[in-house]
Amino acid sequence: MSRHPPFKQVEATRPEFDATVQWSTTKIPSPDWQPGTGASGRQDLPGVKEGLWTAEGGSYKEIDPKEASVGSIYKMMISAVTPRPIGFISSVSPSGSLNLAPFSYFNMVCHNPPIISVSFTHPSPSELKGTCENILNTKNFTANIISEPFVEAANYTSIDAPKGVSEWALSGLTPVKSKVVDSPRVGESAFSMECELEHHHHIYNDAHERTGTIVLGRVRLFHVRDDIIDDTLLVDTGKLMPVSRLGGITYGRTTSTYEAPRPVWEKESEKEEVKEALRKGEQKAKV
Repeated sequence: MSRHPPFKQVEATRPEFDATVQWSTTKIPSPDWQPGTGASGRQDLPGVKEGLWTAEGGSYKEIDPKEASVGSIYKMMISAVTPRPIGFISSVSPSGSLNLAPFSYFNMVCHNPPIISVSFTHPSPSELKGTCENILNTKNFTANIISEPFVEAANYTSIDAPKGVSEWALSGLTPVKSKVVDSPRVGESAFSMECELEHHHHIYNDAHERTGTIVLGRVRLFHVRDDIIDDTLLVDTGKLMPVSRLGGITYGRTTSTYEAPRPVWEKESEKEEVKEALRKGEQKAKV
């Protein structure tokens, strides 16, 4: 028996999805921040007034993964390492069966050559997740970015259906034939990558049981919808409307941003506040 009330009952108490909230860019939290001053100290941010965002602020738990349950470590990590991009991975089995599933252990790792990573946790030491098994057998897959207009369909593909059941059919999304690889891309996705398997590495726990596999895929072809990309190949995040993964069953929207230029040493090194920050840093290092 679940200790949580039925989800639909909980959802019914929440405000309606607000489609009027559009992409916006604000100032950074503390535009007058100076080098060497640490946390901004902005008092209206939660916990700042209480001193929680300083080196001495708050008390800390130390969690040794050897002494905690696997389930609790999973729960902690997915709720802390956020937001995570989601790889909506399409694969095909050697017999031609199509598979589609979302994975939030996903990211880009290189742009020259373009390489992305996706990792899988497995049902048992002797069994691979269907998507992983397909990739290792056929050496290809496609990765699609999930956007708000089809997040419900994408989420439904996370169902624990047995092998052989088509998540494509359950989602109602459209498989579009790829140009370079066998795995189709998601027609509704505004950004898709056709990938060939570059490398894989199995992961073993302390009991020497295989618990996961990380896959590196080399992107052989990108598909980007015309209206979200400019002539410099910069993708407009506001139009892409990407969905991120947070803890538990929670997804995140990307609707508000702020910008922070990357500092250039040649210019910054001559500023008095930078020189003073370095002097103070040297003094701390001697303590």
